[in-house]
Amino acid sequence: MTDYPPIADHGLIGDLHTAALVTLDGTVDWFCSPRFDSPSVFAALLDHRRGGHCRIRPAQRPFRSSQMYFPDTAILITRFSTDIGTGEVIDFMPPAGRDSTDDHRLVRMLRCVRGRITFEIDVAPRFDYGRRTHVTTTTADGATFDAGDLGLTLHAVREPGDARLAQVQLTEDGDLHGLLPLSAGQVRGFVLDTGAPQPPRPVRVADIEEVFDETVHFWHTWLARSHYRGRWREMVHRSAITLKLLTYAPTGALIAAPTAGLPEQLGGERNWDYRYTWIRDASFSISSLLALGFTDEAAEFAQWLRARYRDTGEPLQIMYRVDGTAQLREEILDHFEGYRRSSPVRIGNDASGQRQLDIYGELLDSIDQADRHGLRVGHDGWQSILGLLAWLTEHWDEPEEGIWETRGGRADYTYGRVMSWVAFDRALRLADRHSLPGPVDQWRIQRDRIHDQLWSRGWNSRRHAFVQHYDTEVLDSSLLRMVQVGFVAPRDPRWLSTLAAMRHELVADSLVHRYDPEASPDGLRGTEGTFSLCSFTYVTALARAGNLGQARLVFEKMLTYANHVGLYAEEIALTGEQLGNFPQAFTHLALIDAALALDAALDGSDDATARPGSEPGSGELVEFAAARMP
Repeated sequence: MTDYPPIADHGLIGDLHTAALVTLDGTVDWFCSPRFDSPSVFAALLDHRRGGHCRIRPAQRPFRSSQMYFPDTAILITRFSTDIGTGEVIDFMPPAGRDSTDDHRLVRMLRCVRGRITFEIDVAPRFDYGRRTHVTTTTADGATFDAGDLGLTLHAVREPGDARLAQVQLTEDGDLHGLLPLSAGQVRGFVLDTGAPQPPRPVRVADIEEVFDETVHFWHTWLARSHYRGRWREMVHRSAITLKLLTYAPTGALIAAPTAGLPEQLGGERNWDYRYTWIRDASFSISSLLALGFTDEAAEFAQWLRARYRDTGEPLQIMYRVDGTAQLREEILDHFEGYRRSSPVRIGNDASGQRQLDIYGELLDSIDQADRHGLRVGHDGWQSILGLLAWLTEHWDEPEEGIWETRGGRADYTYGRVMSWVAFDRALRLADRHSLPGPVDQWRIQRDRIHDQLWSRGWNSRRHAFVQHYDTEVLDSSLLRMVQVGFVAPRDPRWLSTLAAMRHELVADSLVHRYDPEASPDGLRGTEGTFSLCSFTYVTALARAGNLGQARLVFEKMLTYANHVGLYAEEIALTGEQLGNFPQAFTHLALIDAALALDAALDGSDDATARPGSEPGSGELVEFAAARMP
């Protein structure tokens, strides 16, 4: 393998506080602790020399490897085959519970399945993004990597009579290298404990097998709560498990992705830190999880959201740390070369200070959906909503940066206006449903003003389509959600014309671009791949328009772009390679939504879709709209 494996050549493990990525060659090359947004312990993913790693692979060459998840869990199994034997590395992190803690366990079980295999082990931590040195001490039971108030302890899994790790060596940098020969049926391994350095303790095979069984039970019990019985159960459930892995248990906050700095274009500068919680993503997650039956997670996310608008006031910040704090100052790690030399490597995110009007609609829509599932908003929460809408009344008609967090200046974005319409509309629904007090006449006036403005200024008569913002003819795939939120009828001629224009300009086979950055400068150099979130949202839009044959074909094609264990990064390049931070929650949310919409449409149970026998052919939508285009 090269110095930097493909982004897609990773599996994800985690304990609901933090997460790690494991490559197909058995390397943990990304792990932050104690939280998702903490400094890294292993970051070879961003610099293979300075980042640090924990690698387990066969000493025999050549070897072949593959990966899978233990069924219906977040336990990752990397299998190695050599000419003399087959072995497995079983990686997992026991769930850490709801209390905030610095102590986290990463278990790496080693098993020889057939014949003989010698595992080569390298443990090379680089604390604080490689900026802090450490001192390593070894004992018969393991090793301690001490970086002051940061540390890592390796507890060797041994049986009575075992010798200490064979051929152990320490480098000048305090790295540990060793060999572990195993025969068929033998199980060994080690546990990495984060937090304050501690003396290694003896760990028996039976100990980690017990923890393994407990972890399996946790995931099986959790997944059993799913109501989904549709056509794509394996992919939907893998997406649900991924979303759970990206959730910070102490607060219920969902991060956008567990990584930072992975490029949207190889060698480019679009390298952002996604280890934070966006109001938008958290809001979308509520509806997706409620639809699958995960009401506890939806309630926890809703509480986190309510705390943000209760504690922060208005205007809301677009993103926060998992503990709800708002400081996300962006800095560049100049000493890291970046994934495949894509620099700069950024941590923190200055986009947190942008104005994005759509978040208010997404927030109110999620509150409305939670309310309809019995998670009713309380008195204090309603008072906070009144404050947010008072602010939005004064500011919805102002320029903003928009959903895509461009750095090219503010504009009157159509999507931001659509979601402002949603905010007032959902507040009116809530007030009517529960007879809640509020300036409903004023809200209705604002909602209708936005509605009229969008049809007069967001619609471009020359393009026969809704456009990105009022002063452009550029198309934008964020507008695929216009039907989903109820702003436009799914078979309105203008909507079908918009959908056809997007297919002509933004869709490459099944893959959808966010917009054309050359036609709409976004303040950044370079280009980007297609956006997987938009591709799945396109499926939902096609299904709601009644174009079920095309919707299913696009969905099935998108499933072929998943990696070997069902995970998606943010984008897909022209070559089919996954790009951007990995795995991305937004993509997996959109996959769930698309599967639900397509299942309902195919079953004939969605009022927005065609009745059986009336489905338009896959080409009719395009032919209809093409007749309307210049």
